[in-house]
Amino acid sequence: MKVLVTGGAGFIGSHVVEYFQGKAEVVVLDNFRSGHRRNLAGLQHTLIEGSILDRAKLEEAMHGVDQVYHLAAMISVPESMLKPRECVDLNATGTLHVLEAAEAAQVRKVVLASSAAVYGDNPTVPKVETMLPEPKSPYAVTKLDGEYYLDLFRRERGLATTSLRFFNVFGPRQDPQSPYAAAVPIFIEKAVNGEPIGIFGDGEQTRDFIYVKDIIGALTFAANNLEMSGVFNVGYGRKMTVKSLAEDIIRLTGSTSVLEYLPSRPGDIKHSMASSDKLQQVGWQPRHSVAEGLGATVAYFKSLKA
Repeated sequence: MKVLVTGGAGFIGSHVVEYFQGKAEVVVLDNFRSGHRRNLAGLQHTLIEGSILDRAKLEEAMHGVDQVYHLAAMISVPESMLKPRECVDLNATGTLHVLEAAEAAQVRKVVLASSAAVYGDNPTVPKVETMLPEPKSPYAVTKLDGEYYLDLFRRERGLATTSLRFFNVFGPRQDPQSPYAAAVPIFIEKAVNGEPIGIFGDGEQTRDFIYVKDIIGALTFAANNLEMSGVFNVGYGRKMTVKSLAEDIIRLTGSTSVLEYLPSRPGDIKHSMASSDKLQQVGWQPRHSVAEGLGATVAYFKSLKA
């Protein structure tokens, strides 16, 4: 089997590449906009350096591929608020290019990394796939566009597709240095260094944090089930406040860090929690927990300091 991972040098993408070691031939298409070469160190793969907007590179990367894991994107809500046109180019037009190339190459299945951001700030929890999308950012709008394009290509072109709405993914190799980095890697790095941990807003906003290994399990499950189509949430169905996350990380690292409260960020939502019932009803089950994932992620970051 041969698989293509767009954005394969990114946090989640590199875990897909790692999963397929010894299982399949892996092609990575990445322009290193937000990914890092170090994420692929020691992993067997063929690297094609380029953008999903480059049709020639896409055609080269897609040659002979059975499954496509489409993770290349502008990945930040705050960045999308500042650069909406670039976000549309990368996330909407880029996804359309990927689908056209996959159809031409007669790929068996395309799986899209979508996002819980499409639900917006609707206070109803847990989020279920039948809820009306209420995207609050260009990032969320373009992820919804991607879902619609995948379904269009399934219905009109016969290309097997599935979209997975990720909730708050965390794990080793997540970049704490990006100006738009996620909470978990930032909190862990600050805690390991004994620095103050900044929390946007009052810290009472809730998230459904999910360990990256379970995200990979959901991606591969969807790719291997050709008849599985449409949109599925991927989360644990448990909510945790950002404040309690920071407190857990301080405890796990034995840190002396203190919490500092900062102004809220534009585009951020207050509460988010998944219902993964739809995905579990077709046979997916998580194999890990937030506690297990945090332990592994803390150990990873500590190893970088050793």
